[in-house]
Amino acid sequence: MEYGKKGVNTICTHVGGVKDERYKGAISPLYMATSYAFDNIDEKRYPRYFNTPNQQALTKKIAALEHTKDAMIFGSGMAAISHSLMAFLKAGDHIVFQQTLYGGTYNFATTQLEKYGISYSFTEGWEVTDFETKIRSNTKVIYIETPSNPLLTITDLKAVSALAKSKGILTMIDNTFASPINQNPADYGIDIIIHSATKYMGGHSDICAGAVAASEGHIKRLWESSICFGGSLSDQTVWLLERSLKTMGLRVKAQTENAQNLAVFLDGHHDIDAVYYPGLKSHPGHELAKSQMKGFGGMLSFELKEGMDPSEFMQSLKLIKPSMSLAGVESTVTAPVLTSHALMSKEDRELQGIKDGLIRFSVGIEEVEDLMADVEQAIHQVKSKTVLAR
Repeated sequence: MEYGKKGVNTICTHVGGVKDERYKGAISPLYMATSYAFDNIDEKRYPRYFNTPNQQALTKKIAALEHTKDAMIFGSGMAAISHSLMAFLKAGDHIVFQQTLYGGTYNFATTQLEKYGISYSFTEGWEVTDFETKIRSNTKVIYIETPSNPLLTITDLKAVSALAKSKGILTMIDNTFASPINQNPADYGIDIIIHSATKYMGGHSDICAGAVAASEGHIKRLWESSICFGGSLSDQTVWLLERSLKTMGLRVKAQTENAQNLAVFLDGHHDIDAVYYPGLKSHPGHELAKSQMKGFGGMLSFELKEGMDPSEFMQSLKLIKPSMSLAGVESTVTAPVLTSHALMSKEDRELQGIKDGLIRFSVGIEEVEDLMADVEQAIHQVKSKTVLAR
């Protein structure tokens, strides 16, 4: 089945399953074995070699969703990121990172790469010229994230890809916030597409996984390195992830619609200082996002008016959960300075524009009116406490 001939929800539902040849069940059977025969067989299977029946089937679905030829799955999003970087970089190489990045990626870059003789630079922005000025003669990879975590900055996929290709540089993207439903970087020439599959691919806050989609050649190189690092995913989780991917199109569409309505609501609220969401016309990356995304995603960030305690606000929410991760069907909020970007120094966070009072909002599938009402009552409670404290 070719992805180009099927709609996204059909791909989510039907591509990349294991056919139940014996009992004709409607879903994939689960093969839990960690030990397989090795003699007189075509392929020696082993979980760490990423080739159990469930592992192999799932990668077909992910590749189809990301419009690539092949894919791999890993034990976490950071495993997918670190395996990808180490597969394509060696001592003496240089990588250019986008300034605004997931905190875990930033921490890996700043604490691990130099151990292996790999140098790196961070851009001072996310325009293509910001990347160009950081390229050196030994630059091998440009790494981007769009929309970025947590400020939802937008990077021009086509422009970065063209720049990299003109200089023989590989491009990598963290596509987690967009998901394959809202953005397909391969269509714009990006080489390696990385996901924390814990997020929208899993979608129910009960799976930890990572994914990488790319060409057959790039996946082969990634595989050759990854079998040494051992970041494979258990087949129980693989099976659960395939189940979750079947509804990803429906979930992300609902979350995106809710996020758009909430962004407009928050943007017009007199107790909100700033809203970061590419679906707003006031967002500096709005037009670019509209040109390369199918939807603006289910993530947004905002800042309360000065004097309102963000922690008090999150504690006052009754429906929306304060929670560390994102992209589940339930709406959650978090403070990036305490979670996703806690390993960054305050100075480095401020360079990225991440203020201590920033709240990241992962919008779920609830009725949007209920979410708005919960935000409203939480703001009212915070304001009441502030008045009493005076």
